[in-house]
Amino acid sequence: MTIMKLHFTGHPVKTIIEVPGDKSISHRAIMFAAIAHGKTTITNLLVGEDVLQTIRCFRQLGVDIQQSDEKVTVIGNGFHGLKEPRDVLYTGNSGTTTRLLFGLLASLPYTFTFTGDASLNNRPMKRITIPLTMMGATFIGRNNDQYLPMTIRGANLQAINYHMPVASAQVKSALIFAALQANGITTIYEKAPSRNHTEIMLQYFGGQLRRQGNEIIVEGQQSLLGKDIHVPGDFSSAAFFIVMAAISDGREVTIKNVGLNPTRTGLVEVLQQMNGKITITEPSIKNGERVGTIIVKASELQGTVIEGEIIPRLIDEIPIIALLATQCSGTTIIKDASELKVKESNRIDTVVTELRKLGADIEATDDGLIIRGKRPLTGGIVNSHGDHRIGMMLAIAATICKEEVILENPECISISYPSFFQDLNKCFLK
Repeated sequence: MTIMKLHFTGHPVKTIIEVPGDKSISHRAIMFAAIAHGKTTITNLLVGEDVLQTIRCFRQLGVDIQQSDEKVTVIGNGFHGLKEPRDVLYTGNSGTTTRLLFGLLASLPYTFTFTGDASLNNRPMKRITIPLTMMGATFIGRNNDQYLPMTIRGANLQAINYHMPVASAQVKSALIFAALQANGITTIYEKAPSRNHTEIMLQYFGGQLRRQGNEIIVEGQQSLLGKDIHVPGDFSSAAFFIVMAAISDGREVTIKNVGLNPTRTGLVEVLQQMNGKITITEPSIKNGERVGTIIVKASELQGTVIEGEIIPRLIDEIPIIALLATQCSGTTIIKDASELKVKESNRIDTVVTELRKLGADIEATDDGLIIRGKRPLTGGIVNSHGDHRIGMMLAIAATICKEEVILENPECISISYPSFFQDLNKCFLK
């Protein structure tokens, strides 16, 4: 087991950083480039372990992908340019790679076997396989076809009308990929809007998609053309520095070139509800995605209730929001977030366990958290549980702890933010 000792001192400083490319957009950029016809050049791609798993899988599927320090070049030959792999597709810890590939490959007349690491192999897949089975694909997996390792047999897919039981961008995206090659028109009904990077990128690559309220309508047998993409900075990575600045002793952090897709920025609204000082400047549009600069200052924060339709727009930020809430006056209640139980770890239980070690007053509910502030955090030994967002949350917690924090298993942070500790140290120059 590896450990990292964390103890931050130094005077408040104004810091300017740029976070790595957006993980969700990076995955999708590789995927759309692989199924498009022609050349796609991608700049600012996140070179994290999850995205590298996506690249490795597409190379196994016969796609020409070249990487350099400045860009990634993909030569796509359409859906039917993909080949049957000789070996198992290993997707590591990446649920996005696995679930989206299920939909993308379901229309091909081949057999594909997937496996991942111990964490991914215990994450449920039924929410993906049920609708794809309705379209005609076949899945055989562990424990009554619920878990990886899992084998897919592609088929000539038929369009369906599908009501999603849970708001999930991964499920929605898998179905959109499948619908692109299905016979007929597929309609997907969302309970609440989830991140829409797949819809935006599909249209950017020349695909057709319509949205009517909570209905997403996709025609089958589509063909896409290669495009150049610049990946904006990942808002979910920026979230850790947003919270760090808000709960700090007088610091100010400016984060440039951050993706500001409205389906991802629920944290901004929550911080504003809590009386946080956050400003967005320099707005622009790149590849159909909103981008801008975020400036955050230390704030006197108030507790709030977080529930309902905003939850899918901040689901990945709930661990860091829990830390934020420990430094708010009053009580913060998070509801409707049971989806956290099936992330890289059971994030509800893990957040409670680890923040309590540092002195937080926090408890789990069936679908969320109750956090009572304002509580000083002390220090101690904590564990990431192999979950990159838990690891980064605990490192940010260390910035306000009175004593040293020892973080076990910090290496998982490289999944989404390889330069995280380098950027964090910039905020504490002595």
